[in-house]
Amino acid sequence: MTAKKLFLVLVIFVAATAVSAQVNLGVKGGINLSNIYGSDVTGNSAKIGFHAGILADYEFSFNSAIQTGIFFTTKGYKGDDEESELTVNSMYLQLPVHYAYKLDVSPGTRVVFHGGPYIAYGIGGKITNGIDMDTFGDEGIFERFDAGLGIGVGAEFGAILLDLGWDMGLVDILNVDFMEADLGNVKNMNAYLSIGYKF
Repeated sequence: MTAKKLFLVLVIFVAATAVSAQVNLGVKGGINLSNIYGSDVTGNSAKIGFHAGILADYEFSFNSAIQTGIFFTTKGYKGDDEESELTVNSMYLQLPVHYAYKLDVSPGTRVVFHGGPYIAYGIGGKITNGIDMDTFGDEGIFERFDAGLGIGVGAEFGAILLDLGWDMGLVDILNVDFMEADLGNVKNMNAYLSIGYKF
């Protein structure tokens, strides 16, 4: 098969998949429990935050879907400091792309298992440790870009969604140009509980 014919077959396949896909939009939000991990990270505790945004659910075959969306989410952690309490508040726009398998358990009710990558971009935040400073930027401790993997399990009750998930960052977010000491690598991790509604 020539390259042109192969390309044409792929175009036809993608078009047929897009036409047959059932696309659902909705909203989702909930609470986060975030922290950091890394080679030399010790003495930190989790911080409560939240997330909210727009979801898209593309059902392309029997019981299978691609779940994505754009979400405003807060992450960070609390740390131990002898002089003052350290609190890191990080705000991101996050885009997950998960494959989901939906298991029918009764009419209108499905259990959903999902997992896949995410990317995120830091848009703001403050670090409080006696004085306030920005989380990101030239003078911030952390880089704006983050990426990782997430898994979760949820349920669909008609248009109502419940979801419990876990995101683990795979990118070192420490701004090495700003930090003078070698602090190893620092990565995000976040557990979340969501409720949503599909239109």
